[in-house]
Amino acid sequence: MIKIGVVDTTFSRVDMAKYAIEVIEENLPEAEIIRYTVPGIKDIPVAARRLLIDEGCDAVITLGWVGPGQVDKYSYLAMSVGLIMLQIMTGKHVIDVTVHEDEAGDLDDLYNIAVDRARKHALNLVMLVKYGREALTQYAGKGLRQGRPDEGPIKE
Repeated sequence: MIKIGVVDTTFSRVDMAKYAIEVIEENLPEAEIIRYTVPGIKDIPVAARRLLIDEGCDAVITLGWVGPGQVDKYSYLAMSVGLIMLQIMTGKHVIDVTVHEDEAGDLDDLYNIAVDRARKHALNLVMLVKYGREALTQYAGKGLRQGRPDEGPIKE
């Protein structure tokens, strides 16, 4: 049985986990999905750790929201370092899906970024868990983006 952990926050302004779970269920129907919701991004690493180690998840996708202030940016940096350390310690993927509130001009754009990023990264996670380390190799250097339109490669 494949187990996938999904960590999200109450601070987020979009229920990104809903969209990530839809993609996982559609593409990996045999997986058990365990959702863990925490208050904010600094709580994400411990939730991811609990899912990977205590619950035996094969991989985790984290869905965080970063406010526009400098303190928010520092909180994101601390969270990101924690997730990187967790990946190194467990040897398992933690796909960090984060939306920064100041990356869009209006709320509709921000919503679309959040949904697109959650869906695309959930698919990346499915590919890695289902097909292994070479699953994304065919897309290397293609300028793919999550949350925005793809940029494309500089040269084919």
